[in-house]
Amino acid sequence: MKISHVETLHCDAGWRNFSFLKIATADGIVGWAEFNEGFGTAGLGNVVETLGKSLIGQDPRRIGLITSTLYTKVVPARGGLNHLAIAAIENALLDLKAKSLGVPMYDLFGGAIRTRIPLYWSHCGTYRVRSAELCGTPGLRTYDDLFRLGEEVKRGGFRALKTNILVPAEGGFASYNPGFGRSPGFPELNWSPAVLEAARRQLQTFRDAIGPEAGLHLDINFHFKTEGFRRVAEAVAPFHLSWLELDTYDPDALAFIRRGAPCPIASCEVLTSRREFKRYFETYAVDVAIIDVPWNGMIESVKIAAMAEAYEMNVAPHNFYGHLCSMMSAHFSAVVPNFRIMEIDIDSVRWRDEFYVGLPVIEHGELVLPERPGWGIEVNEAAVRARPPKG
Repeated sequence: MKISHVETLHCDAGWRNFSFLKIATADGIVGWAEFNEGFGTAGLGNVVETLGKSLIGQDPRRIGLITSTLYTKVVPARGGLNHLAIAAIENALLDLKAKSLGVPMYDLFGGAIRTRIPLYWSHCGTYRVRSAELCGTPGLRTYDDLFRLGEEVKRGGFRALKTNILVPAEGGFASYNPGFGRSPGFPELNWSPAVLEAARRQLQTFRDAIGPEAGLHLDINFHFKTEGFRRVAEAVAPFHLSWLELDTYDPDALAFIRRGAPCPIASCEVLTSRREFKRYFETYAVDVAIIDVPWNGMIESVKIAAMAEAYEMNVAPHNFYGHLCSMMSAHFSAVVPNFRIMEIDIDSVRWRDEFYVGLPVIEHGELVLPERPGWGIEVNEAAVRARPPKG
């Protein structure tokens, strides 16, 4: 068995593009991976294609040899886009190998520990504030609208949701995103009483809608400095969060925040490789380590989860992409013992389903793990090519 073809494909997914890697063999077996160029990773597709050229003629089943060789090619500039590109290649090769054996991906990792994966509805409200028309969903203009969205989550059988801070604005709400340079507050990243009050009112509205037993998460990304993160943690104490999620590249600062927080702390979604996670584990900086399977690759992600377990920490996948990424995260969630809950975006562009064959099955807020070979989902090439990406 030899690799004959390596190609990246990109398509329009509304406020972003979806990207896929296709690796095919001469005898017609195709492996797929999904990756992302819109989360600080512009140009990743070019790196994937550059590294992918060296795969032609190789045996795709020798995944360890291929990835080890690729790492030697980029060792002077390890991490970053190079690491993400190798992860995408690894994920596509795993899909190809599992298909060649006729087994689902989880069988390559010792079999599934769980076949129904608990989910939380991510970016709850966020996309409806900024992109309701693209999602084909009602817009959010009042706290009554937020309450009805919480009721929708509950009716869907989801036992948890995650939201981002929404601040009152003309005509309704605006997303609070200074850490990404997309709202006032950039570049200082200072907290303010008004933002804290907006977060409190938003969380109270969702808590009233979903009830006291449901999980409630708040993600504040890179939007504050250490002082601000601590103030937010204090402000949200009454709402009994399942976790407060935040991002910082300083593990000691994060450990300091966690020690004083009245709720569990989740972080690490932007980290790649065990080397980057190591210090966060050693300082006990998190309660839940968030691992991005498309960024790290399935093999490395499972190793990071095993490392987290040695520190008595559970893990959760970072997953706000398309359906193929959701299936990649689901297989990861199925095989690691120290699993907490899986992120998934229910709201997305109206045409997202077109890009896939074999859509994820969600019942009562749980993803039902498929028994089909590989990731259990295929990319609809014709649909992807029919919606070329935006600039």
